[in-house]
Amino acid sequence: MTAPEPTILATSGGHRAGSRSRVLFDALVHHAVDLSGAHGRRPRVLYLGTAVGDAEHVSARMTEAARVAGFDLTPLHLFPMPNVEDVEGTVLGHDVVWVMGGSVANLLAVWRVHGLDAVLRRAWRAGVVLGGVSAGSICWFEGGTTDSFGPELRPVTDGLGLLPYGNGVHHDADPGRRPLIHRLVSEGVFSTAHCTDDGVGLVYRGSELSGAVTELPGKAAYVVRREGERVVEERIEPRRLPTPAY
Repeated sequence: MTAPEPTILATSGGHRAGSRSRVLFDALVHHAVDLSGAHGRRPRVLYLGTAVGDAEHVSARMTEAARVAGFDLTPLHLFPMPNVEDVEGTVLGHDVVWVMGGSVANLLAVWRVHGLDAVLRRAWRAGVVLGGVSAGSICWFEGGTTDSFGPELRPVTDGLGLLPYGNGVHHDADPGRRPLIHRLVSEGVFSTAHCTDDGVGLVYRGSELSGAVTELPGKAAYVVRREGERVVEERIEPRRLPTPAY
């Protein structure tokens, strides 16, 4: 069972600290599973940790978070080589792809070397829900704001482009993100940018924004665009998701 149409959940959240484990999957990851239509069996989630260099301790925490949530999770590693023989078959055999944050610049380069960018595009068209946090959000867009190149935020403009917008993550938490995404829209680097506060996700059906959801109260999403000579930011009130009970 797959989503009825190409679906992406682009977020600045999805994880929270647990009492018995380091990380739990929060409401946004559960929502990605719900969007996939995987019901009546254990959902199959593919974890991509490329942006953190496939760090084994992070993969272990994601695997434990999936166990607690009742998901079957498969880490797809690309370092030092792909850890599966059939990468495309592995991706297509899952309900959800969840991409970890980290360096979006490195993620995009490594995916392209291995042809994973094309595989993910085919999976998206086939109804596998694509999702992720931070770098795992920006990657689906034309680009966004990133600290991939150093502490000073810079634009990245070679995203996969499944979504024809810029993307601003951590819009409320990192003080440099909002002014930079505004400047990029003002300069025409992105015609429009879609942004999320921490804890918020944007749902896309095909390439169209269909709604915003949040796992935290008081948070929002935003559309940043030019109107004449000025940049305007429209606040979108997200729907609150139920907190998973563990």
